[in-house]
Amino acid sequence: MSNPDTVTMTGAQALVGTLADNGVTACFANPGTSEMHLVTALDGEPRIRSVLCLFEGVATGAADGFARVSGVPAMTLLHLGAGYLNAGANIHNAGRANSPMVNVIGDHAVPHLKYDAPLTSDIIGLAGPNSGWIKSANKVSDTGKLASEAFVASYGPKPGPISLLLPADSAWEEGGVKGPVVSAPSLREISGDRIEAAAAQIKTAAKPVIVMNGTALTEAGLLAAARLKAAGVRVLTDTFYAKMRRGAGVFAPERMQYFAEGAMADLEGTDLMVVAGTNLPVAFFSYPGKPSLLVPEGCSTLNLGGADSDSAATLARLADALGATKAAEPTVLKVPDMPEGELNAVSIGKSLARHMPENALVSDDGVSNGLMSYLPTQNAQPHDWMMLTGGAIGQGMPLALGAAIAAPDRKVICISGDGAGMYTNQALWSMAREGADVTTIVFVNHSYRILNIELYRTGAGNPGPTAKDMLSIGGPNINWVQLSEALGVPAAEATTAEGFDAALAAAIAAPGPRLIAAVVPG
Repeated sequence: MSNPDTVTMTGAQALVGTLADNGVTACFANPGTSEMHLVTALDGEPRIRSVLCLFEGVATGAADGFARVSGVPAMTLLHLGAGYLNAGANIHNAGRANSPMVNVIGDHAVPHLKYDAPLTSDIIGLAGPNSGWIKSANKVSDTGKLASEAFVASYGPKPGPISLLLPADSAWEEGGVKGPVVSAPSLREISGDRIEAAAAQIKTAAKPVIVMNGTALTEAGLLAAARLKAAGVRVLTDTFYAKMRRGAGVFAPERMQYFAEGAMADLEGTDLMVVAGTNLPVAFFSYPGKPSLLVPEGCSTLNLGGADSDSAATLARLADALGATKAAEPTVLKVPDMPEGELNAVSIGKSLARHMPENALVSDDGVSNGLMSYLPTQNAQPHDWMMLTGGAIGQGMPLALGAAIAAPDRKVICISGDGAGMYTNQALWSMAREGADVTTIVFVNHSYRILNIELYRTGAGNPGPTAKDMLSIGGPNINWVQLSEALGVPAAEATTAEGFDAALAAAIAAPGPRLIAAVVPG
């Protein structure tokens, strides 16, 4: 192989070396024939840890988790347009989380495209709508330069996934040149006039609320939020967020309710809604006779910046403008007694609060059971909670894998529904292979429970046998213990609160991946 530090560098070596020079340290890959020179380039780049994923959606979900924890994009390696499409759901979730991600997509050699081989597709047409930036390195001399551009583009103006295509001939040809080391753009700062105007409106409002996301959910941002709370501003987070610091010693904001009618009832009387690091809240879906925009009638709105802004700094400056020197009290540590009796989402949350180690990372794809596990952990040891941001289930296990690669010194806990887990259970194999320190909890109810709830809420009518079958994943029931062990992850089943508590304590005490199949009511 050519020495990557000489002029005989291949395009693949130039691309990989440039990303490594710019601080990329992880690649989550599912390669094919057109990516073989990228595979050998990664073999020669010790600064990048390459993780094989058995499904492309695991690779992109893991890259999302890596970015949420580290703040740095990971590289993914995807095989042509078909591989990109397999990866798409978790790219969507990562986009909604504003996670920087560099998706490197192999393509046919440029001269080969005209023959319309079986795997030929319009990759730019497929990937473009879901990419904040997309280019193809059709010349070997452009590979390094475009890798630098791609790295910067993943940070914005709005952070998120981008796509860089590498045709096979650009990968194997010599003549690649590494691109420059570049600086990621800073998040936008809101003008002083805008901050002062917001403070003035808050002072005259009877019932102001601020809805926040982004850097406002870091410890520094939450301290500023606590000052706003003490100054009489109600503080809410989006229903789903990328990552928030929680637990003992941290201010706990409220969370926007998921169901539209509940959110509107909760916000009744609000006369000013300010948003920072996000947009005005909307219902997840449209329902007959229910609102889409979750803003009470007659309520004024004020935008203090979206995902491209530093919302933590915005909140601190707003608190200063309000003269808010005091802060609302932080959460205190409360360890629940061991739950007893029926195993359900609440008892699982209590066990989590009992055994979650300090500084744990939680990946939540629990769907209908997630909220009731979330609430009891508010007073647990300080930790970070990551949510399903884009609504495409199957994020939980891959996200946990990426988080564990980014922070090998922190225990990662994954909460997943059984329906969600079946989308990307291949992540368990990668966890086993990499020794990822992840404890996965699967709510086993043999049902798409959230869809049974939504069937009623949408007014679609009483379900008959066909509808019921489409909302159930029983018959045959999935044996999660056998499935997990077949993929290399030790597993146990729990059917009672006491049994789960003991299984969780054992799983968290053990290094490496473990799975608990928690059998809960459907």
